[in-house]
Amino acid sequence: MRRLLICATASLALYLVLFGLVLERPLSLRPLWLEMMQKDARLASLPSPKLVILAGSNGPYSHSCAVMGPMLGMACENAGIAVGMGLDEIFIRYAPALHAGDVVYMPMELEQYAMSRAQYRALVDGALMLRHDRAMLRHLPPGRVLGALFCCTLADGLEAIAEMPLAALGVRNGKTILAAEYDVEGDRVDNDLAKADKTLLAGPARVEPSAEEIEAGYGTKLIARFVARERAKGVIVIGGWPTEFSGAKISSATRAAVKRVYGHWFLNLPGQSLYPRRDFFNSEDHLAKPCQFAHSMAVADGLAKMLGRAVNAPGAEMVDVARACS
Repeated sequence: MRRLLICATASLALYLVLFGLVLERPLSLRPLWLEMMQKDARLASLPSPKLVILAGSNGPYSHSCAVMGPMLGMACENAGIAVGMGLDEIFIRYAPALHAGDVVYMPMELEQYAMSRAQYRALVDGALMLRHDRAMLRHLPPGRVLGALFCCTLADGLEAIAEMPLAALGVRNGKTILAAEYDVEGDRVDNDLAKADKTLLAGPARVEPSAEEIEAGYGTKLIARFVARERAKGVIVIGGWPTEFSGAKISSATRAAVKRVYGHWFLNLPGQSLYPRRDFFNSEDHLAKPCQFAHSMAVADGLAKMLGRAVNAPGAEMVDVARACS
C-alpha cells in the first residue's frame, strides 16, 4: 500500500509539473489564450463610452466593429471568443474595463446559456489557466479548479510534444495565426464568401436547446449574474439573437427564456438574425463577410434606436461589400 501511495503521488506530481510548467499546445490552444489577452488589453485601453460585442465566435464572425463603431460614433471592441472559453473566466477578465455608459451587446449562442457545470469543468481554458494563469483559478468555483487541474490526457501531451518544436522553429505561432484571422478591433477578417465551406454548410442543422435547458443552464446563471452586476455599475447591457440558419427549430418558449435574462433591454431584429445557409461561412454562428457587414448595419441601426443615439451612414466601401449578401 505504501509503495502504491508513493507511486500515485509521484505520478500526480509529474503530471502537474508537465502540464503546469512544461507542456502546452502553442498551435491549437495558445492562439485562444493570446486572443483573450489581446482583447482584454484593448478593452482596458478604450475610452468610455465604448461599444463591446460579447458572445462566442458569433461575435467576431457575424458582427463587425469596423461597421458598428463608426455608425454609432463609439470606440468598439469585438470581444467574443470561441465557446470553449468559459464565460466565468471571460466575465472576470473583462469586468474591470467596463464603466458606466459603456454599451455591451450580447448576441450569445444558445448553447452558451444551456451549458452545464459538468461541461464547464471540461472546457479547454482549464488547460490554459493551469499553464498560464493559475491565479485566475482562485476566483473560480471548486469544480472549475478541479477541471483545470485534471484537464489533460496522454493525447494532449502527445499533441503538445508535436506542436512545441514546430512553434519553436517558427513554422507557425499564435501571433501570426491571429494576425491572419482578426483585425485590430477583434473582427474576424478571413471569412470571405468565396472561401465558404459548402460541405459544412450542407450538413444537418444542429439541435438547439429547449426552453427547459436554457432556464436550467449554468451558462444562463453566469450570464444573468454578469448582466445584473454590470447594470448596477451603469453599464448598458443589451441582449440579442445569434445568427442562425433560416428554418432553425427554435421554439417561442426558448426565445422567451433567453429574453427573460435581459428584460426589456433586448434587440429583437425583424428577422431574428436568421439567414439562408448560403450567407454563412462555415457554421450557423459564422456569417460570411458580406452578411457580417449587412447584419452589423442592421444591429447598429437597432442599437441606435434603443439608445436614443444618432446613427451615421455606413461607409460606401462597406455598403458595397454588404450588397453581396442575399
